[in-house]
Amino acid sequence: MSFESSNCLRLSGREWLILAALVLALYLLAPALWPRFEPLTLEADYRVPYDLSNDYWLYCRYATLAAAQHEVLAVGDSVVWGQYVKRDQTLSHHLNELSGKERCANLGLDGAHPAALAGLLEHYGGSIRGKKVVLVFNPLWLASSKHDLQSEEDFRFNHPQLVPQFSPRIPCYKEEISRRLSVVLNRNLAFSGWTNHLQQAYFDRTDIPSWTLEHPYENPVKALTFRLPPPGNQVLHAQVPWFQIGIKKQDFPWVELDTSLQWRCFQSCLEILRGRGNHVLVVLGPFNEHLLTAASREAYQKLKEHVAERLHALNAPCYVPEPLPSEEYGDASHPLSAGYRRLAEQLLRTQFLEAKSETRNSKLEGNRKK
Repeated sequence: MSFESSNCLRLSGREWLILAALVLALYLLAPALWPRFEPLTLEADYRVPYDLSNDYWLYCRYATLAAAQHEVLAVGDSVVWGQYVKRDQTLSHHLNELSGKERCANLGLDGAHPAALAGLLEHYGGSIRGKKVVLVFNPLWLASSKHDLQSEEDFRFNHPQLVPQFSPRIPCYKEEISRRLSVVLNRNLAFSGWTNHLQQAYFDRTDIPSWTLEHPYENPVKALTFRLPPPGNQVLHAQVPWFQIGIKKQDFPWVELDTSLQWRCFQSCLEILRGRGNHVLVVLGPFNEHLLTAASREAYQKLKEHVAERLHALNAPCYVPEPLPSEEYGDASHPLSAGYRRLAEQLLRTQFLEAKSETRNSKLEGNRKK
């Protein structure tokens, strides 16, 4: 068969160069230019939509806007995000409402255990610099060896793309070497983050070839609407106290700090944030101690003391709130709206976030002038 009679597409050397230039331009420019066509408006009480929890490129965009517009950033897992509440009932919302201004942004990410949060901050939170950061530590991640990712049994956990791929070793993470290398490579390529964003936001959180199989008669280009989902306002669970939905008392086998993988990763979160010039207040909890058996509660009290001691040794400000009333918890670690408001009131009385500090300073300045 001759080339002249075949159906293949042949390009000249010059045409290959033009094609290569176009592909290179797309690779380099698309991630930078895309935000011009896809607006991201920072509405009051914005939080990353739950369905886009794995869209780390979007999180990076949002963190950049939030850091530019807010004095305080609340960082953490679903306790910060607000799994049992709407976005106008979260901790950041109540901090803003009680302060009388939009001073705090919700940078929580659902499912962001410390091992994942460290990766999120390192690779996608570079714009969080020179801010006040409320970093919430959820003790639930130390409640068992499985929560702490120490189990040798292979199981699926949240955000495997964010955790350390090689060191420290995560015993329950059994991914193949080729996949781990791909994850590391994609973290450092803006184009990969952008294509993942397209998959998450426009193609039902799957790759385009798989999407076309599910939508054989639809044009993939038309799926690119340039309209992001609205800010996350989902309530993922019933807004009722934990004891009304059948949750029993728990006897958690708490992990020791010296052997805890999640605690080591949480310290990495703290180091990353402080290394970028942020002033960080660690909030321990608020954990639902009412849900624990007597023995587990006693062990938890010792764990709290050890965490506070370790943070003190690191010269890291730490706030350990008193347990909220039992009816203000939805489960072991998530407050309901009233609980978030109570916690916000306590935080605003700390020196770190004192709501009236600006007013007091202005009065002092006025007295000096008199």
